[in-house]
Amino acid sequence: MSKIFLLLLGLLTFSCQMRHTDQGNVVSTDIDNFWTAYDSIVEEKDSLKQIEFINSLYIKKGSVGLKAIMEVRNYTAGAYVEMINNYPKFLESIRPNTLRSKSLTNELNRGIDGLAAIYPQLKPAKIYFTMGCMRTNGTTRDSLVLIGSELAMADSNTDISEFEGRAKEWLTTFFNTNPIEHLVLLNVHEYVHTQQNPIPKELLYKVLYEGVAEFVSVQAMGVPSATPAIEFGKNNPAVREKFEREMFYERTYDWLWSNSPNEFGVRDLGYYVGYAIAEKYYEMAGDKQEAIKKLIELDYGKPGEIDAFIDQTGYFSKAIDEIREDDIKSRPAVLKIREFRNGSTDVDPKIDRITIEFSEQLNGYNTGVDYSDLGEKYFPKTDSRSWSVDSLSWTMNVHLEPQKHYKFWITSNFRTKNGVPLLPYLIEFETKGE
Repeated sequence: MSKIFLLLLGLLTFSCQMRHTDQGNVVSTDIDNFWTAYDSIVEEKDSLKQIEFINSLYIKKGSVGLKAIMEVRNYTAGAYVEMINNYPKFLESIRPNTLRSKSLTNELNRGIDGLAAIYPQLKPAKIYFTMGCMRTNGTTRDSLVLIGSELAMADSNTDISEFEGRAKEWLTTFFNTNPIEHLVLLNVHEYVHTQQNPIPKELLYKVLYEGVAEFVSVQAMGVPSATPAIEFGKNNPAVREKFEREMFYERTYDWLWSNSPNEFGVRDLGYYVGYAIAEKYYEMAGDKQEAIKKLIELDYGKPGEIDAFIDQTGYFSKAIDEIREDDIKSRPAVLKIREFRNGSTDVDPKIDRITIEFSEQLNGYNTGVDYSDLGEKYFPKTDSRSWSVDSLSWTMNVHLEPQKHYKFWITSNFRTKNGVPLLPYLIEFETKGE
């Protein structure tokens, strides 16, 4: 079975600053092209000819949107052929729904009209119905809304008998929500993303980014969110409490865009946290339209301002700075490098190991090192790594060069037996001449 990446949330979008939009802003030619290629591929047993068909009949004829979603999600001709060969029942069952893309233009226009009504500054975008390889039901690139129709247009009757394990479990849950029925709402969600500032790297700001898009789309449409995490979070205060403990853990997959298991049995609960913050701000605001503008235009490149904004809503039990301080106190840390002092400029290049000592026992399994901003060139050559018996230290066997600058990270993928991640630690030093 092929590896399926199922990233929930997000679908199409549509653009316009005007109250009435142009059908040319919704492009569905990729759907017809895909099925033409599909029909040729299922009749052909030669794998090389199958690749030729997907290339010539689908990819090379593809829209700007298809090219964009292939780049964003790393789709290849081989991945398409693999999907077609592995899941023909699934694809045949989704086919009638995807062919409805041409008839959905008016519904999409009404959804974007609703967004324009509450956010008059709306900038143009363009929607592309595409067929992907099941790695997203929708995403964006710049002003392009890219629909993965094979997921976005499914319903409870879609055949998933060819899938197994967690992929099948998630597809069952997701398809039972009849995603095609919520197409316009999810479209507006993705459209909001085309209006926002660039997505941030930090988990706290990512959940706000996603939650704002969901909250604004709900306000524009005047309907409840179709995302299960929103309703679940509203009825379970423990979600907020857990996120408050983990917001600086840097483990996005526990809260967003992942089937990572959790104690609640509901994925993507970060959407609820961001939604709740946005909702509190909106409820406090006297000028609702100005509040929508503020939410959409938050600048995640200014973390101090975002922290102050979150604090203003009173959603968390403490100010962000206090939670950050509590987090630092509660997590394991690197105590020192055994062989030399971090930051030294005269390290002996004959040293053949770097041993990291921790403030408490870790799980002896998970590890993580990463390049710094200087890149691979400043990372030491290493041929083996090992834990101490008590898991209080970890050693990299290295081959250092004389008169060289080294800089790299010991990451938070190191963790305790209870899953509490290590505070990231930057190692930087220079070796002396021989």
